[in-house]
Amino acid sequence: MNLTSGELKDKVRGLIREGEVHRDLYCSPEVFALEMAHLFRNAWIYVGHESQIPNKGDYAATEIGTQPILMVRHSDDSIRVLFNRCPHKGTQVVIDRQGNTGKFFRCPYHAWSFKTDGSLLAVPLKKGYEDSGLQESCAAKGMTPVAHAKNYRGFIFAKMNDAGPDFDSFFGESLSSLDNMIDRSPEGRLEVVGSPLRYMHHCNWKMLVENQTDTCHPMVAHESSAGTVREIWEQEGGDGPKPMAVECILPFTSPYEFFENMGIRTWENGHGHTGVHHSIHSDYSAIEGYFEKMVAAYGEARAREILDENRHNTVYFPNMMIKGPIQSLRLFKPLAADKTLVESWIFRLVGAPDKLLHRTAMYNRLINAPTSIVGHDDLEMYERAQAGLASDGNQWVNMQRLYDPAESETPNATYNGTTEAQMRNQFRAWEKFMTLDAAEAANARGSAA
Repeated sequence: MNLTSGELKDKVRGLIREGEVHRDLYCSPEVFALEMAHLFRNAWIYVGHESQIPNKGDYAATEIGTQPILMVRHSDDSIRVLFNRCPHKGTQVVIDRQGNTGKFFRCPYHAWSFKTDGSLLAVPLKKGYEDSGLQESCAAKGMTPVAHAKNYRGFIFAKMNDAGPDFDSFFGESLSSLDNMIDRSPEGRLEVVGSPLRYMHHCNWKMLVENQTDTCHPMVAHESSAGTVREIWEQEGGDGPKPMAVECILPFTSPYEFFENMGIRTWENGHGHTGVHHSIHSDYSAIEGYFEKMVAAYGEARAREILDENRHNTVYFPNMMIKGPIQSLRLFKPLAADKTLVESWIFRLVGAPDKLLHRTAMYNRLINAPTSIVGHDDLEMYERAQAGLASDGNQWVNMQRLYDPAESETPNATYNGTTEAQMRNQFRAWEKFMTLDAAEAANARGSAA
């Protein structure tokens, strides 16, 4: 759908109110298409981690919005982010999620080949292109690189458009959550472990993003899972050291007061996190030998500072969430207005005891897996909401809890832990990045400078 800048702004602003958004944001294929054309091109999107491609020629395929993308370790050891498309006929060059291509990519259709930086290497029967104008064509440029890419401490992000702020301006202070997760390694390094757990959800991607800072649902939606675990634990006596699985699940049944006191912080451009003062990860049992390794690496004061920070869910707008204390990352990948693929990744803290990875993997299986006992509670709520939004009785979705009119003027702020301020923050960012045009992009870059 082609809209002028003015038409796009009018359409987007007609869907957003302070504290309410129109159901079309979740249900409309037209709005979904506009998100893919604007929002996911103007924002910085997580592509992958450098540990997925440790060797030259290693690649990992993913998507930015609905665009097929791959990141590859080039011959000079740099990491390149390319559109996964042959410039000849448009064929996807790789279909495996991960692999090693050697020194070049070879298209499986007509055998055009490309260096690992995307540049054209060879064309079969090249004489057939003499005097054809090939050298001046788009095809001669090879596999197109994504406009902007950034390696931040091993985490690879990319942005397809020139519009919008640079990396540092886009993330700002929110990078402190990523820093804390990485610094939990005595060596300051993370490594991806295994493939992600992939879980299909028949709902809009924004529902999953909102849920990451929705603290009024755990004690309700998870009563059937975490509540049952609590009942069994109490029947068994409920005292003594908790098994690791029980320790991971029980906090989901915490009362409203726990979440109110936990706090929520918002940052500019739609980022934010739960767990300002404490979180569901605060009271895990200590792992033998870990603190000593951290003290040896950082000194006691800095080690305590790192480990005392127990943020719950940090949302990196638009579609990524990390849990620093448990070293996990979830990516909410939009497929259609009512279809989202969730990838749940886990990381090893390099130099830390293996038992920490054991806990991380267990948490991921218990909470985020297709076979989990907690995640299905959320899934049912998402799919009920997707179905309920078809009702014509009310076309608006409400998020006015603890609304403060000053929020939009103070994007970096801390609130009561049951506020919906972070959801409102996300939708202000949604409007911003949906409507960025070239002039606004130039102004944003000028302000950053």
